[in-house]
Amino acid sequence: MAVVELAEFAAALKQYDRLMGLDLGTKTIGVALSDVMRMVATPLETLPKSKFSKDVINLKAIIAKEEVNALVLGLPREMDGTLGKRAQATKAFASNLAREIDLPILLWDERLSTVAVERMLIDEADMTRKRRSEVVDRAAAAFILQGVLDALGHQYG
Repeated sequence: MAVVELAEFAAALKQYDRLMGLDLGTKTIGVALSDVMRMVATPLETLPKSKFSKDVINLKAIIAKEEVNALVLGLPREMDGTLGKRAQATKAFASNLAREIDLPILLWDERLSTVAVERMLIDEADMTRKRRSEVVDRAAAAFILQGVLDALGHQYG
C-alpha cells in the first residue's frame, strides 16, 4: 500500500484491525502490537536488524502470525522537528516496506520515546542496564504505538 497521514490511516482501518508498531534502530527493530480493540500497545519482541530483504521476511512472518492490518513506524525527528539522517533512513525504509507489504503505514513522531521508556524502566521497573538494553526497543515500539492508539481514540473514536 503506501505511507499515509493519520486521517487516511484511520480511514483505512476496519473494526478490530490489529496494528503493529516498529521502532527502527541501526542494530535492532523493536516490535509491538495493539489489541484488536486498539486500546493498548504491548511490546512483542526485538528483531536483529539485517539486510532489508531479511527484515521484510521477519516482519511478514509476524504480520501473518499476529493478523496485523496496519503498521506504525516511529519517525526519529530532531528536537527542532527537522528530519536528520536517521529520519531519512526511516522514511526510506517505510517507502521500501510499502512496496513489499500491502498494508497502510503511518510514520509517527517518536522524539524522546526511547528516553521516556528508559526513564520509566529505571524509575518504575528498577531494571539493570543489561536488562533495559534487552527490552528498550520493543518497549519504545509500544510507546510509539500507544501514541497512535491514543490519537486514533481521541480524534477518530
